[in-house]
Amino acid sequence: MTTPEEGTEKAALLLLTLGPNEASEVLKHLGPREVQRLGMAMASMPAQPRSKVAPILEELDAHFGKGSPIHGDEAQIREMLTKALGDERAAHIISRVLQGSDTAGIESLKWMDAATAADLIKNEHPQIIATILVHLEFDQAGEIVKHFTDRLRNDVMLRIATLDGVQPTALRELNEALARMLSGASTTKKASMGGVRHAAEILNFVGSGAETSVIDNVRDYDPDLAQKILDEMFVFENLLDIDDRGIQTILREVQSDSLIIALKGAAPDLREKIFKNMSSRAADMMREDLEAKGPVRLSEVEAEQKEILKIVRRLAEEGQVMMASKGGDDGFI
Repeated sequence: MTTPEEGTEKAALLLLTLGPNEASEVLKHLGPREVQRLGMAMASMPAQPRSKVAPILEELDAHFGKGSPIHGDEAQIREMLTKALGDERAAHIISRVLQGSDTAGIESLKWMDAATAADLIKNEHPQIIATILVHLEFDQAGEIVKHFTDRLRNDVMLRIATLDGVQPTALRELNEALARMLSGASTTKKASMGGVRHAAEILNFVGSGAETSVIDNVRDYDPDLAQKILDEMFVFENLLDIDDRGIQTILREVQSDSLIIALKGAAPDLREKIFKNMSSRAADMMREDLEAKGPVRLSEVEAEQKEILKIVRRLAEEGQVMMASKGGDDGFI
């Protein structure tokens, strides 16, 4: 029987054999964590003899000749993941994938429940905790952060927001923090991780109470930084990602006057999504009101959109609204 590790190794070898174009079509159908596991397996795989591929899938014989052994270099893996996921999603994964065994120990955290993972790392230095969290998926990091005290949560999120990269020495600190679970190999360059966007993505999964506390703490430190984080968080256009049933639930909670002003600054596709989840009569009236509404200040539009987003967050926390997370898996916003 093939173990999960053997299966991952075989799948990685098969993808390297296919090449970037064909392999990217396969990767498009996988979740981000599966892509990361395969990417790490490809990045750490030594050169393999051609004979090892034939038993996996003999039909692939035509795809490779009698040349050099199959080996995935950094450029090939980067191209493959970018073709499959697009620039933004791939960039988040590539930096971790190409670090190889430096982050191997963190993989064990990804299989723990949030409470256990939080308990494991909560007594480490906040900078080390921040460095650990930026290696996790946003939703998992958000769940872990919920289990911290307010003081620790605020400190860690501020450090994530001001983190502009992870040095090889920081990865060696993770090795100590995670009880020598990491190997000693070091990367040759700083990984592009952390920053405003990373902090915002995590806060999308923390919940409104903790989120407010974190933002207030960051605002005391740097008001501009706090605003930048807020600007990167769940925005009005993300309502497109909510299913029709969720939109209908939201519309029952939103006042028509508020919605009209908010929609003044919305993209046409979002407006149509809203209209199709109303009755025909209500949609026609809303369209007429929008056309009749004169110019509205941008600040007023943004204020109404933020009020509606507060309603969305409350409904999400109550389990009444779901949407696809930015990481690609289904989850609560």
